[in-house]
Amino acid sequence: MRDIPVDLAAHLATGATSLCWCWRVTRRDGQVQGFTDHDRPLEFDATTFEAASGFETSEIRETLGLGTDNLELTGALSSAAITDDDLDAGLYDDAGIEIFRVNWAVPGQRVLVKAGTLGEVKRSGSVFTAEVRGVEHYLQQPKGRVYQYGCDADLGDERCGINLSLPVWRAEATVIDVIDDRRVTVSGLGSYATDHFTRGLATFTSGAADGQKIEIRRHTRRDGVVRLEFWQPVAGPHRIGATLVVTAGCDKQFATCRARFENAVNYRGFPHMPGNDFLAAVSRPGSKVR
Repeated sequence: MRDIPVDLAAHLATGATSLCWCWRVTRRDGQVQGFTDHDRPLEFDATTFEAASGFETSEIRETLGLGTDNLELTGALSSAAITDDDLDAGLYDDAGIEIFRVNWAVPGQRVLVKAGTLGEVKRSGSVFTAEVRGVEHYLQQPKGRVYQYGCDADLGDERCGINLSLPVWRAEATVIDVIDDRRVTVSGLGSYATDHFTRGLATFTSGAADGQKIEIRRHTRRDGVVRLEFWQPVAGPHRIGATLVVTAGCDKQFATCRARFENAVNYRGFPHMPGNDFLAAVSRPGSKVR
């Protein structure tokens, strides 16, 4: 049962209320944004809640226990704070969200109705729908290690041990041509072979995407032309001259870890586990099972 502040409860008891909804979103890059369905901006907790932002939510339901409570948040791209580029760049994926019921006449009279994170975001034209998940959904995520062929460490983390600050695994590049919002031609990587940075990470250090980190889908070098393809669109207007730092990637296979990184001792997979062929093998007289 939710505790309602005494002053807000007294306001509700009058029968003539002045209530509105407020949503506070904390994006993946740390930026905090506020929205309200009231016709004027509101401010509390050092956050300005933008009015007439086109936001609305489905019915809020809560259940007992550890089941995940979901609702949908619908909005339009009419707000200057919500841009098409930011949605494409995934800045709202798994963003934190708080939903308040507020007395707009006295914003100090409010109650936190729901807190959680943004889940799947669907788009149709200029309208987007985001699933709001309760914090309980983290309890449904797989925990611990998985018995599998591939390595479950991230390249360069403490369990892996590879030093990604070394020049052999790290380089700086400059965008010299923009093909589209996911593909660019760069300079500065001419000494690295094709796929050296595939599955790696690109961190933009200037331009509209400054600070954005994107995984590299493909790194190619052909006839002296080096191109990078990203898994996600680059935020903002992608322009020639933007700089970025790229780090090498890994396909999580034991052969790669041993031959390319010389790091087999830290391999975090199970390369010698029996596969489906072994499990489906049928023993015959005179045959040897290897």
